[in-house]
Amino acid sequence: MTEARELLHRDVPDRHRQFARAMRSDATKAENMLWQALRRSQLEGFKFKRQVPVDGYILDFVCFEARLIIEVDGAQHAESAIDRKRDAYFSNQGFRVLRVWNHEVIENLEGICLTILAELKSIGE
Repeated sequence: MTEARELLHRDVPDRHRQFARAMRSDATKAENMLWQALRRSQLEGFKFKRQVPVDGYILDFVCFEARLIIEVDGAQHAESAIDRKRDAYFSNQGFRVLRVWNHEVIENLEGICLTILAELKSIGE
């Protein structure tokens, strides 16, 4: 099992699993739109999971193969010190974090998918 996948299989408290499950069923419009574009390896075969609990955090979307986390954020995340700390934590774990705004996903899903694809293809560059 790869090191990135091992993150997924660490002991996750039941409350985190339940919260992630609740977030999947109560996703924002932008999260739902992006999930429809990412699910079932539709983006050139890259496999994504959504609302994944890892180390006390819930990741909106993650591709373990590419070590890419995608966060779909609203205005409450602008200039967030908590998000910077979280991003630094995952960066230290070898992940890249791509943050996109809700309105960008809704207004320009194709452009967001192209940005994600560029990040996925830049693995190892």
